[in-house]
Amino acid sequence: MKYGIDTGFLVAVEMVEHPLHVSAQAKIAALVSVGDEFALAPQILAEFIHVVTALRRFTQPLNMEAARDLAQKWWTAKEVTQIFTVDTAVELFFSWHRKHGLGRKRLLDTLLASTYRNGGINSLLTTNPNDFAVLGGFQCVSPYIIGK
Repeated sequence: MKYGIDTGFLVAVEMVEHPLHVSAQAKIAALVSVGDEFALAPQILAEFIHVVTALRRFTQPLNMEAARDLAQKWWTAKEVTQIFTVDTAVELFFSWHRKHGLGRKRLLDTLLASTYRNGGINSLLTTNPNDFAVLGGFQCVSPYIIGK
């Protein structure tokens, strides 16, 4: 199976200070051990770098170089498929945003979900499954959920 990765999940995997770090790492390791793969959209990398370098979020944030290198490592990992936002994903974004009456706080998650869905990804690794529930059709896996 192939899982789209959400920013919160990637942050949890990589930041030791994150309260879900151990369980997120265990989840990734379990998925890799059975041959599962991952998908990443470019906007996840930018948001990841933004979050992990923020002093207000972590007592020991990464410096810009370390964050950028780590994001690039994920982007180029052999288990990762690169998924891009194309015109049909943007149309789906507008459709979902309108259909579900979503506000400004749901813009980025909705664009990410439409990008993944357009790329054939229906399973997500996320620390916030509720962000995607309203859109329907996604299997959300989080560090809170034991097993697959």
